[in-house]
Amino acid sequence: MQKTKLKISGMSCQHCVKTVKDALTALEGVQSAKVNLRKGEAVVRFDELSVNPVNLRDAITQAGFEAL
Repeated sequence: MQKTKLKISGMSCQHCVKTVKDALTALEGVQSAKVNLRKGEAVVRFDELSVNPVNLRDAITQAGFEAL
């Protein structure tokens, strides 16, 4: 398992947090995603054989937010 921290812009409420978390955890290979509204970031644990950080950023973008 690998862990990465992604900065996210555009989140303004807990609904945004849930949307981002759901988008990340829907990816095959993602074990967990902790999204912090105040810090504007997500900490994701994932299987690097199934998914990579680019896939994680793409999922955040498709959910309507910007991953930095």
